[in-house]
Amino acid sequence: MKELVNKLKGDRVIWSFVALLALFSFMPVFSASSNLAYIGHGTGNTLGYLLKHLAHICIGFLIIYWVHRVPYHYFRAISKIALPIVWFLLLYTLLKGTVIAGANASRWIQVPFIGITFQTSTLAAIVLFIYVARYLSKTKEENEPFQTSLIQLWIPVFITLILILPANFSTTALIFAMVLMLTFIGKYPLKYIGFIIGSGIAMLAFFLLVAKAFPDSRFFSRVSTWESRITNFTTDKPDEDDYQIEKAKIAIASGRLGGLGPGKSVQKNFLPQSSSDFIYAIIVEEYGLVGGVSIVVLYLLLLFRFVIASHKAPTIFGKLVVVGVGFPMIFQAMINMAVAVELLPVTGQTLPLISSGGSSIWMTCLGLGIIISVTRKEEEIAEEKEEKAKRKEALQRLIDKELAEDDVVPEGIYEEEPIYSIEDNSKNPMNAVLNK
Repeated sequence: MKELVNKLKGDRVIWSFVALLALFSFMPVFSASSNLAYIGHGTGNTLGYLLKHLAHICIGFLIIYWVHRVPYHYFRAISKIALPIVWFLLLYTLLKGTVIAGANASRWIQVPFIGITFQTSTLAAIVLFIYVARYLSKTKEENEPFQTSLIQLWIPVFITLILILPANFSTTALIFAMVLMLTFIGKYPLKYIGFIIGSGIAMLAFFLLVAKAFPDSRFFSRVSTWESRITNFTTDKPDEDDYQIEKAKIAIASGRLGGLGPGKSVQKNFLPQSSSDFIYAIIVEEYGLVGGVSIVVLYLLLLFRFVIASHKAPTIFGKLVVVGVGFPMIFQAMINMAVAVELLPVTGQTLPLISSGGSSIWMTCLGLGIIISVTRKEEEIAEEKEEKAKRKEALQRLIDKELAEDDVVPEGIYEEEPIYSIEDNSKNPMNAVLNK
């Protein structure tokens, strides 16, 4: 175990927080999956779901380990190459998406020969954030005109968002907000950011108008769902989403301070997405306000650690990568918890590292691996500086020792008057060198 820990480079605090969240996830997932066990198989056996979640977590940590050993500057070139591939995957998902438990058909694709489903928008978000960080770090010292940044930065951003929007509005909005935050931190001109925000709103309005004109098209089938969710959130009109929110609020209210206890949730049997979208409500019901606040604190501490890692990053690209990849994880967690307490309408965002699901866990682990790769470089630089300081100190001790030995003068060697003295600079043979 000690040898394995020694192989884990990078920020140990981030490793610790990630491990804590992953370990804690087994208890609520095991408890909440009883609903899926009865619906899917009729046996009520949740062991299969627990083992499946264990496999997802183990694969996720392997992803973190493999990725964190890759020098993070490699991702600069990878993002430029991967972006067109991501566009192809998003387009394929939009056209040939797979239905999962009756959910929207254009969010997931099924990997051939393996049988697992994969949500391409999560991969697209990570690739896009790294691409934006690459552009901002490349142009940090340059004053490129807006036309250049429009072609090299914003057109790729909008292509990615347009391909995600028909299937997932909440993810599109989150990605767009994080890109704007990243450009603001990267000191992109504010007047251009304002223009981009206006352009984004105009493009969304145009998309909605087209959706109204072709309501029967499968590409715009989600628009009515967005409208109903926003309407129901503002008017409290009962529907399926309102049913989920009501059950989530009952679960949270039942938890009180200490909770009902592990595995004793009642609302998990009535909440349709109890192991994924609404797992936070199950956590509060079983572990009370103490458990709910502890989860929030863990995510906030992880956010604080991301800020420290970004500050210590040796390059501008490293700083922007940590912000661009790390902050969306925390915002996604806050959105998930806000939905559970009805601060936001239902979005379908999972709780990172805790909710069950394969691709969401793996993409979160991919992002964490990239962040730890940045901190690994910081650690290597710090170790190199420490090694240089030790060598310098050892050399200085050796020099001091040699000088001390030279200062030991045999008795009587200077009984006669020296050839010159320090006070008499005119006789100093080094004057010619010193004056020159």
